[in-house]
Parts: sequence; structure tokens; C-alpha cells
Amino acid sequence: MSYQIHDKQKSLKRRFLLILGATTFVFILALGLMIMFWDRMPLNLSKVQRILFGSLVIIYAILRFSRLFKKDDANE
Repeated sequence: MSYQIHDKQKSLKRRFLLILGATTFVFILALGLMIMFWDRMPLNLSKVQRILFGSLVIIYAILRFSRLFKKDDANE
């Protein structure tokens, strides 16, 4: 395997999108955890449904976070 080392800094747009994506990941992850464990949250779901829905939200957050690092060949 060959690894390419880029000596250039990321553009301002790429840095902004990285920060925005990381912030979005943290908020969606927190939302999933709140759905799962915060009993006073006003959702009319059973405990099992809350855990399943919270897990689904956390999986979505992980998928979004993994897309941050996907290399876009058209823009590079």
C-alpha cells in the first residue's frame, strides 16, 4: 500500500466543514443518548423502543462522521 502525504494545509472551506461536521456528530450523538437514557424526555415510547430509536440515531451519527473523512476525488 502506498500512502500519500499532503504537505498542503486544508482550505478554509474544508476546515469549516470539518468543524461543522464534528459539531453535528457530537449533537446527534448526544440526542441519541438522551433518547435512550433520559426518562423524563417527553416521548411516548416503551423502554425497548427508546433504546432501539436511540441506537438508530447513534448509528446515523457514526455514518455521518465517517463521511467526513471520505476523500472526494473531484474536489482534491
